[in-house]
Amino acid sequence: MRRAVFLDRDGTINVEKDYLFRSEDFEFIPGAPAAIARLNRAGFLVVVVTNQSGVARGFFDSEDVRRLHEHLQSELAAQGAAVDAFYLCPHHPEQGLGPYKIDCDCRKGHPGMLLQAAAEHGIDLEQSFMVGDKMADVQAGRRAGCRPLLVLTGYGTEDAKKLQPGEAVVVADLAAAVDYILQAEVDKA
Repeated sequence: MRRAVFLDRDGTINVEKDYLFRSEDFEFIPGAPAAIARLNRAGFLVVVVTNQSGVARGFFDSEDVRRLHEHLQSELAAQGAAVDAFYLCPHHPEQGLGPYKIDCDCRKGHPGMLLQAAAEHGIDLEQSFMVGDKMADVQAGRRAGCRPLLVLTGYGTEDAKKLQPGEAVVVADLAAAVDYILQAEVDKA
């Protein structure tokens, strides 16, 4: 079984921009590529799990998301980093159009994307982490059995106010999350 760090995308890896799908609008949060490279070197699988309700709403399609993920991967490669897998939820329970208007188990705070990744990549969820900027990320991580971290980038500053004591570790950004994760591995050894 392998260890993974599940990462939310918008507001965690890249600057939050409503319904981002064009590569020319993509912008890393400072330090994110180096943080992902550190996870790669430490032997963690890096798995992006992202709610993309813009697909459900008809703002863009899954192919647009795929192209943006190719761009993200290319930008990471230029800095010696990589994402091992991408999972997306294209649904929304109220605002979706046609077949995308469903209450699915893949939309975070449900754990569906994490469980699917674990099954497909042999991931030990109890030895893995979920990092994101929203309560939905924390909930998905906890429900999957991962250790959740909430970053204060993106929506994190607001969502941190909703946390119950001990619900998640709160850190400044993805770089600080990786510091915490790598230190937790040292402390465990």
